[in-house]
Amino acid sequence: MKAKRPNPDANLELCPDCGRETRHSVRVEIRTENPASANAAFSREPYRVAVCAECEAESIQRMNDA
Repeated sequence: MKAKRPNPDANLELCPDCGRETRHSVRVEIRTENPASANAAFSREPYRVAVCAECEAESIQRMNDA
């Protein structure tokens, strides 16, 4: 069975800057939370980064918030 490709127009998110639902490009980045610390190599966490296609506002959310 062939997998369906997602429709980019169906993946809408609320943009806090625009105040409406718009398309966003979304990526996951591994970021070092405290690069100056002695344990910087162990302080990396995944972050979800979404960029609005309309106003280019960027929202960042830590994925491992406990």
